[in-house]
Amino acid sequence: METNSKWKPYSCEVCTVSFTNSADLQRHVRTHTGEKPYSCQICKTSFSENSKLKKHFRKHTGEKPYSCEICQTSFSDNSNLKKHMRKHTGEKPYSCEECGSSFSSNSDLKRHIRTHTGEKPFSCRLCESAFSENSKLKKHMRTHTGEKPYPCEICGSAFTENCYLRVHMRTHTGEKPYSCQICESAFTEHYKLKKHMRTHTGEKPYSCEICDAAFSGSSILKVHMRTHTGEKPYSCNVCGSSFSENATLKKHMRTHSREKR
Repeated sequence: METNSKWKPYSCEVCTVSFTNSADLQRHVRTHTGEKPYSCQICKTSFSENSKLKKHFRKHTGEKPYSCEICQTSFSDNSNLKKHMRKHTGEKPYSCEECGSSFSSNSDLKRHIRTHTGEKPFSCRLCESAFSENSKLKKHMRTHTGEKPYPCEICGSAFTENCYLRVHMRTHTGEKPYSCQICESAFTEHYKLKKHMRTHTGEKPYSCEICDAAFSGSSILKVHMRTHTGEKPYSCNVCGSSFSENATLKKHMRTHSREKR
């Protein structure tokens, strides 16, 4: 026998989904009509449900009523707290059917799926670049706007991303967190350590397609390619002589400084 809790007398005339009460039906109908009767008095953003407006309003008030009992981090809505709790529990309930990778949130899984599909739904309105994540599009937009929202509090230099600011701060602190396990050399960035390691391993992953010469760094390969192309991008502003390397230009400039003595 069917219980009353399963009885759903309120049906949608558009898609025939049924509900137990009229309020749920009304909310659902707005997904068809696009109606958003609940508006924010501060920024005029509109919502289809009052609960969504309340959640949005906390962005303005800064209210974070949902707290983690383990680390006391607070959140503006309960769904974000639930996501956060998985960091402590290690729970990853969202799995990729393609490769089996698991994720703590559905949004993380969706982002991951795009690595398989190649989908890039976030497009730049100024150029033809497209991205798999909205955060990557936001970073890209700064190449057009010139915005640098991460300033150094010591010297005033500004950066497009927080990771660049962190690297820059090491020029002030002297911190070199990437150490060579073979010698005592240390570096401010991981890629510099990788480049250094090739002095020990002898690895030369950058090859010239013309003469098969190989190099430990891409910048060295670029300089080498100029021996084939004849390109000389470094010009003397005194006599007009051109050079394939900046170091050679600097050496040349000294001949002019000697002439002035």
